Parts: sequence; C-alpha cells; structure tokens
Amino acid sequence: MPLYSRDVGNGTPLVLLHAFPLSSAMWLAQREALAERFRVVTPDLRGFGGSPLGTAEPSVDVMADDVAALLDAKGIDRAVVGGLSMGGYVTLAFCRRHPDRVLGVVLADTKATPDTETARADRLRIAERLEADKTVDVLLEELLPRLVGPTTMRQRALIYGRVRGLVQSAPPSAAAWAQRAMAARPDALESLAGLHAPALVVHGAEDEITTEDDARAMVEALPNAELTLVPRSGHLPPVEQPQLFNEAVGEFVAALGRTIR
Repeated sequence: MPLYSRDVGNGTPLVLLHAFPLSSAMWLAQREALAERFRVVTPDLRGFGGSPLGTAEPSVDVMADDVAALLDAKGIDRAVVGGLSMGGYVTLAFCRRHPDRVLGVVLADTKATPDTETARADRLRIAERLEADKTVDVLLEELLPRLVGPTTMRQRALIYGRVRGLVQSAPPSAAAWAQRAMAARPDALESLAGLHAPALVVHGAEDEITTEDDARAMVEALPNAELTLVPRSGHLPPVEQPQLFNEAVGEFVAALGRTIR
C-alpha cells in the first residue's frame, strides 16, 4: 500500500511515525528543525492523512511492511526509525520484521507490552462505535482530553486546539482499523533484547496514557538504550515541547551519523 509522506532535508534518514489518531502533520516542528541536519521522512500511516486504507486485515505488521515498502520506493536502505504511541508499536514491528534496515530507534510515549484484556476490549468497543457512528466523536470525548498534559492544557491553548483539529481530521474507518490493529499487537518486550541498534526512549513526564515504568521497561530490555524524560509534556512531546524533543532526537541521530561514516 503506497503511503503518502513528506520528505525533507538531507543526511542520515530519520523516519518518524505518527501517533493515533493523528497524521504526519504532527511532525511539523520536527521537519522544520531536524531537516536542517537530516533527511526527515514522515509518512501518513495506512488510512490516515493522504494514505489510502486498503483492504488488508488490521495489523501493526502490515503497517510496518508499508513503511519498508516506502523506504524501498525512496531508495533508502537503512534509517533511524522512530514512532510515538501507535507509531511506536509500528516501529517495534518494523524492528522485528526488518532489523537489517534499522540504524537506530526512537520510541516515544509507547510501550512494548501488549494490551491488557480490559484495554483490548476498550479498543474494540471504540472501533465498533467509530464504525457505527461514522464520526470520531468517541475519540474527541474519550481520547483527546488525555493526549496532552495539564501544563499544555493550562498554558498552551493553541497546541491543544491544533491537536483537537488533527483528531477531528481522522477518518473513522481508519481509526477503527488502527484500533483493531493495536488491539491485536503481540508482546514485543522479549524481542527487544535482540535489537542491537542504539535506541532512544522518550517519555513525557505528564503522560496519562503510557507510564514512565513502560519507558523504563523498554530501556532495561534493550541492549543499548537511553531514556529522556520531557518535562511539562503529556503524551505528545514533539507537539507539546518540540524544542526539547528535537534536541534529544537531534543529538541521538547526529551521534549515530558519526559512527556510520
């Protein structure tokens, strides 16, 4: 399934995979800042933004293979692959399925463990409502208030408004498909021990969706990983605190670039 993507800059390829239920539009500040140093590729995952949904069964593996096909189309052999939340699940699947293509990994506000039974049932309930309503009202009601942290809610109304607009733009069919894909994802924690590419784990200190324990569990499971905690940020550090996020990712990718020259 050909993915729509934005591709800017030159240098070490950095592929950034967006959160649910947003699109590559969430990476605006990263394209603007990091493309001065790297080649920044930000795809719309299947069904979101400019990418078609297709007919495949819901699966994070399908989404990961979409990203591999995008790299093929762009002539990119290896890249630093990063993702936030759902994008992190796809990144983990990409590392499992295409490990030889990974220069480094960025895992932001995500986790390697599968859903609990309760969380899985909740995803399926939301997917059914998305399909029945044919609107994203359920996401605006239940997910949007948890996507940004309390500091953003108090001090950065424009950021909250931007995130709300991105959620409103999500196609209900794609959001339902993605919820089913995430509900079915496997446990990725044990497989992290076999990932020898350097990893950067990022976590927003005010995140109410994933926890610092989730982040630390990935750092402990990975052979070569570092953790960055982003203050005054909820679930979306690249949007809520872009300068801090860009500094951490920029340093990580620049160091990788020096080691492969």
